[in-house]
Amino acid sequence: MHTYEVDLKWTSKSKGLLSSPDLQNGIEVAIPPEFPRGVVGVWSPEHLFVASLNSCLMTTFLTIAGNSKLHFTSFDCKAICNVDHLETIYFITEVILKPKIVIPYSEKPDRAKRIIEMSKKACMISNAVKVKIVLEPEIIVEQNIIPVSNSY
Repeated sequence: MHTYEVDLKWTSKSKGLLSSPDLQNGIEVAIPPEFPRGVVGVWSPEHLFVASLNSCLMTTFLTIAGNSKLHFTSFDCKAICNVDHLETIYFITEVILKPKIVIPYSEKPDRAKRIIEMSKKACMISNAVKVKIVLEPEIIVEQNIIPVSNSY
């Protein structure tokens, strides 16, 4: 069994500080600016929720890609969280994950796409929530560039 401890200390009006005995740096959190007493420029619970899904997708992809010996030259992912409300209740309607994976010319794009789809299915954080998670991967194949000599 694994255990992860996170502590939260209220620091002022609308802010708190997240910390963990296992980590060096804390993260300042606050009410998002869209709400009364919200704070601009500070991580919110909504940002942390989406960051958790996004980073879990990446770490799961790194594991599966490594085990599958998939070579890639870059991975980045944009995550978008859509929030709606009904009367006074706010809820997350969906999270869209848009990973962009660059693979060498020697790799197959369909294989990379299968591996990112497997990563979404295996992601522990995604499996722990009931919100709809949409995966919109973009696989980019690096061109096999041959240097051209300018000598005549």
